[in-house]
Amino acid sequence: MGRIKGALIGCGFFAVNQMHGWQDLPDVEIVAICDRDPERLRLVGDQFAISRRYLSAEAMFADGGFDFVDIATTVGSHRALVELAASYKVPAICQKPFAPTLEDAKAMVEAADQAGIALMIHENFRWQTPILAVKEALASGAIGVPFWGRISFRSGFDVFSGQPYLAKGKRFIIEDLGIHSLDIARFLFGDASRMTARTARINPAIAGEDVATMLLDHDNGITSIVDVSYATKLPEEPFPETFVEIDGSKGTLRLGKDYRLTVHSPDGTKESVVAPNLLLWASRPWHNIQESVALIQKHWIERLASGQQPDTSGRDNLKTFALVEAAYLSAARGETVAVGDLLA
Repeated sequence: MGRIKGALIGCGFFAVNQMHGWQDLPDVEIVAICDRDPERLRLVGDQFAISRRYLSAEAMFADGGFDFVDIATTVGSHRALVELAASYKVPAICQKPFAPTLEDAKAMVEAADQAGIALMIHENFRWQTPILAVKEALASGAIGVPFWGRISFRSGFDVFSGQPYLAKGKRFIIEDLGIHSLDIARFLFGDASRMTARTARINPAIAGEDVATMLLDHDNGITSIVDVSYATKLPEEPFPETFVEIDGSKGTLRLGKDYRLTVHSPDGTKESVVAPNLLLWASRPWHNIQESVALIQKHWIERLASGQQPDTSGRDNLKTFALVEAAYLSAARGETVAVGDLLA
């Protein structure tokens, strides 16, 4: 395709990471940016030397001149922006969570399909170096056939200082963080058919839940637990590490603190450190997430060039989004929810 030109909508807290990721790709150039806030537009435009700056997405699309759009806005605007991209037949990456409702997400997938454009959800945790190492260890067969797993993210980190809007929504940790952990569960263990969830709000200063425990019945017989918390005070803050435990027919796998991976098999116990790379623009402790941003964007460009669907396509992400919806339904009703009923 030659040099690929992109546009970014949304110049907030996290979008700066995405801009750095695009800048690192040799065949990609972000040629236009858009935000309703003139000051954020100025700051990002000046930092990355982008001269085309828009307060209106409609005006940016009308001017054109780009091969894809990166939608890095908050969830309420996603459907309108994806449908706008589809109307101009511009492939789109959309920040997670996909949409306010599953019905909105389905409509967005349909709009992209009708327009014949690629749609990818920026679901990047599965692209973290330690998670990729877990996937590789599973694929090696060292622990045999997995039958139980746990994906755990427990922290007391103040995420509200950088993203104060997170404290205001009636939905918080499952929608913002749990969606990543649920996607990791799908990535490692396959799709799930049943969900049982419990939630709690420990921090009285926020509107939504900050603790969630979810039990998944996977189609292949694996049982997994996905637990997330921003109310957990530990002696050493692990943010933003995800811990993984997997039991298999021949052994066990554990991804623990400081990215230590232990694989116990009939051949013995092997320990390694599967730490993420610290990119030049990254900073600890965010570097794990920042590297995964760069890796998923590289994947998008490769798939865009080859004409193949990205791994976290809009249609695939409907299954992750359905797990989020099932978790909220289960917690509200106090019962197990059939995930397939939501996708029908």
